Amino acid sequence: MAADEPLVLGIETSCDETGIGIVRGTTLLADAVASSVDEHARYGGVVPEVASRAHLEAMVPTVHRALKDAGVAMSDIDAIAVTSGPGLAGALLVGVAAAKGYAMALDKPVYGVNHLAAHVCVDQLEHGRLPEPCMALLVSGGHSSLLLVPDVTSDVRPLGATIDDAAGEAFDKVARVLGLGFPGGPLIDRRAREGDPDAIAFPRGLSGPRDAAYDFSFSGLKTAVARWVEARGRDGKPVPVADVAASFQEAVVDVLTRKAIRACRENDVDHLLVGGGVAANSRLRAMAAERCATAGITLRVPRPGLCTDNGAMVAALGAEMVRRDRAPSTLGIPADSSMPVTVTQA
Repeated sequence: MAADEPLVLGIETSCDETGIGIVRGTTLLADAVASSVDEHARYGGVVPEVASRAHLEAMVPTVHRALKDAGVAMSDIDAIAVTSGPGLAGALLVGVAAAKGYAMALDKPVYGVNHLAAHVCVDQLEHGRLPEPCMALLVSGGHSSLLLVPDVTSDVRPLGATIDDAAGEAFDKVARVLGLGFPGGPLIDRRAREGDPDAIAFPRGLSGPRDAAYDFSFSGLKTAVARWVEARGRDGKPVPVADVAASFQEAVVDVLTRKAIRACRENDVDHLLVGGGVAANSRLRAMAAERCATAGITLRVPRPGLCTDNGAMVAALGAEMVRRDRAPSTLGIPADSSMPVTVTQA
């Protein structure tokens, strides 16, 4: 870590977690998160208004905690980075407004960055500079995307995406069907370890020879699980929750990793990055490692804490923007809930 590298504070409020990260170059100094997930659990999903209010309450205390963890003062910050989109409109507004306020008060540049590009860039904090190009498989509650990334600050090319439910959304809905609670991803992952992934032959969406090579569909899988569980109930049979969880999870990660490997081969890319909240899933990480090793592809996966939404990833992308001399955003940066992945900076 060079002392002359820029010190960047990152703000992430795209969903239900208020994340504040502080990065110098590619060195993570602080990653403070205040989550409102417990407030949403009783509703079985994220409530936008509840999330926005939680961000308002958590913003200043979380910034102060990050500064203390990093051992720096606010006056030491060289630039502010903030998630400008995509995400929940109200939640994004809180973060963007806070970033503008801090930038004005400090007279420092502000960078409004893309949430998905930040999920790619965060791996630099753990494994060093990204190879160019690399392939990124981003999997979360709102996104399932395959991206070719020649330059994470200016050139991110979508190859495929979900046409219906994202993988993380399917995890949440199947967890609800199984009575496991919210958020569903960690709960299914835990129960699946006790089950047989081959117990039930659930469908693999968009896996036929005529289907879109890089797109994903998990709606049919989610419905298949629900119908299988309903049928057991009608027949008066107990539901083998662990086996259902394991078989469902296997169907998801099988499709994700198969398509990611195919994308690498067909685009002559030898590095695959897996990111997003679902990248914390133990079976996805294991299958990706197995299939990448067989295909001769180098796999990069951040540690689980950096896969879920956090301020560190936003600070990482902001620091990379500064390093590459990208022009900062204006103070008129929007909160764009549908910001396309091809727009890396607002």
